[in-house]
Amino acid sequence: MIFSMEEFLRKFLPRPVLLLLKTVMFHCRGILYRYVARPNRPGETGKARERRIRENFFERFCAGKGLDVGYGGDLLSDNCQGWDIEHGDAQTLKGLKDSEFYFVYSSHTLEHVDDAGVTLKNWWRVIRPGGYLILYLPHRDLYEKKKTLPSRWNDTHRRFFLLDRDEPPDTVGVIPLIERTLSGYQILQAKVCDEGYEDMGPEKQSRGEYSIEVIVRKD
Repeated sequence: MIFSMEEFLRKFLPRPVLLLLKTVMFHCRGILYRYVARPNRPGETGKARERRIRENFFERFCAGKGLDVGYGGDLLSDNCQGWDIEHGDAQTLKGLKDSEFYFVYSSHTLEHVDDAGVTLKNWWRVIRPGGYLILYLPHRDLYEKKKTLPSRWNDTHRRFFLLDRDEPPDTVGVIPLIERTLSGYQILQAKVCDEGYEDMGPEKQSRGEYSIEVIVRKD
């Protein structure tokens, strides 16, 4: 049997050692990208692009200056400023002004942060009134295909997500999280995105979209 490097590490390294190694590599990449441009790398955002074009997503929600938090080289649109490890902590967005952006978008990042509530408050802080918070998150049952941590695919995931409900100890409902964290908002859209989804079984990542998309307007 032939293993990829990540599969090899997962199989043969103890979990605490694997987590430490990934943390070190993550921060080393951040240091590198401060001095060398981050390469373009298609990811989850790229998967959703054609669907979003059909839905007039960009015209409706991304008309002004935007911030893409945790973009990983897969920027949502040309009018986005990317924010990743080389720019600072995604939880605090230190250095960015209040009400600086028309929209904040983040794909598959909120599951990695220490405190999801604090993070949402800071993302909300930098959105101007009338602007949008756009969350794109891995759906627990489509992506993880299990109910408790650790993640099947990413050892740095700290929580799983469902759209409408919490399921302790490890699953957070996106709408309940918004309700207990933010104020002065209107949820315009909240849905499961599964275009092109194909379940490849419990030992392989699924194909297509396997995410939750929530769009919140700031009053």
